[in-house]
Amino acid sequence: MGNGKAAIGGEFYKRMFRLSLPIVIQNLLSAAVSSADVVMLNYVGQSSISAVSLASQYASVLFMVFYGLGTGAIMLCAQYYGKGDLQAIEAVEGIALRFSLVLSVSFAALTLAIPETMMHLFTNDPGLIEIGASYLRFISFSYICWGISEVYLAVLRSVGRVVVSTVMNVLAFTLNVVLNGVFIFGLLGAPKLGAAGVALATSISRAVELAACFVVSAKSKDVKLNFRAMFVRNKALFSDFLRLSIPALGNDIVWGVAFSMYSVIMGHLGTDAVAANSFVVVVRNFGTILCFGMANAGGILLGNVIGEGKMETARLYTKGLMKLTVLTGAFGGLMILSSSPLVLKYADLSPQAMKYLKYMLYINTYYVMGMAVNTTLIVGAFRAGGDSRFGFLCDCIAMWCYAVPLGFLAAFVFKLPVMAVYFLLCTDEFVKWPFVIKHYRNGNWLTNITRDDLFS
Repeated sequence: MGNGKAAIGGEFYKRMFRLSLPIVIQNLLSAAVSSADVVMLNYVGQSSISAVSLASQYASVLFMVFYGLGTGAIMLCAQYYGKGDLQAIEAVEGIALRFSLVLSVSFAALTLAIPETMMHLFTNDPGLIEIGASYLRFISFSYICWGISEVYLAVLRSVGRVVVSTVMNVLAFTLNVVLNGVFIFGLLGAPKLGAAGVALATSISRAVELAACFVVSAKSKDVKLNFRAMFVRNKALFSDFLRLSIPALGNDIVWGVAFSMYSVIMGHLGTDAVAANSFVVVVRNFGTILCFGMANAGGILLGNVIGEGKMETARLYTKGLMKLTVLTGAFGGLMILSSSPLVLKYADLSPQAMKYLKYMLYINTYYVMGMAVNTTLIVGAFRAGGDSRFGFLCDCIAMWCYAVPLGFLAAFVFKLPVMAVYFLLCTDEFVKWPFVIKHYRNGNWLTNITRDDLFS
């Protein structure tokens, strides 16, 4: 029995490495783009950094929506791929595309029509509102391209084609960084757009990424970007998608909007707090690259194994995933701590913002461990096993019944110092720990969600 477990463990680490490496590279590039935005805007001015940071909260919320839809698709597609049912995978992709197109078109229309009103939610500063509104107008088109490509890339990842999806992301991210420099500073004869240049660069790179999706789809023998699949009707699959996706989507929206509310709270504490937090978010993104990559790769691998009907193997793989998570979470915290002197050396902020930045970085050295464990279990293991409901309920309670009200009370009722408010907001992940770990140990989340004879 021991030798069997050792063999399974060796196979697990090999498969995890093959899946996680491209995802980690993809996440690294995504963080690099965000970092490049902040570094380049650092030369434009603190107001541009703050305005883009606030305006991009809408993209963060939309990302959570797309991620939730993609998660629903991955949960089903990963297990159906393990089962060998490609027709079901195509139908699930069509269902996800229906939702993503409706949402992305609606979001694009809002950012074109009422960008000033959308900025008013985050700040009362007229300068920040003007810069942020311009940013939102330029980025609106990217939402539509993003909505389509995100679904297709999620389906590709669910069937193990993570290298292909990573290559397309590399193309988009690299182009984004280059175009940032062109449009922010007006290089190569382009107009000097400042903060709006970030948005224009994003829109162009998203359009190129979508074009790459069509190229890959045309050459693919199995998973294609097929808009005709949007019109395939299968009540059982649609019911399963809603049952799994709505809690996952709700979970990601609840989590994303709560983080946006953290920004609302910080935004009303002054531009120094906003600017410092903008840098911290970039550094934290780098610190969580490995653990988030492990969570995503682990979810795909577990889904495939569960779809094959190998439940005991899935349990053993989950234990291995938890060990990796603890290691990567600790590594992320150490990385933030070791990079703090470099960040503080090159950040060009006001003296007060620099003081905030220093202590925010220290707080995030432990915060990433909480994020690592919760994300791996809720987004990786639980969802792979068909349980998206627990994460939704957990984040609703921890963030909306605890962290957000606590932050508002601390900031606006008790008027605590900025760093005290920030510290309290960063306790949300640890409030979840006892409940998340208990749910993991009871094993009720591990189920096979595939069906037989879907199209007979």
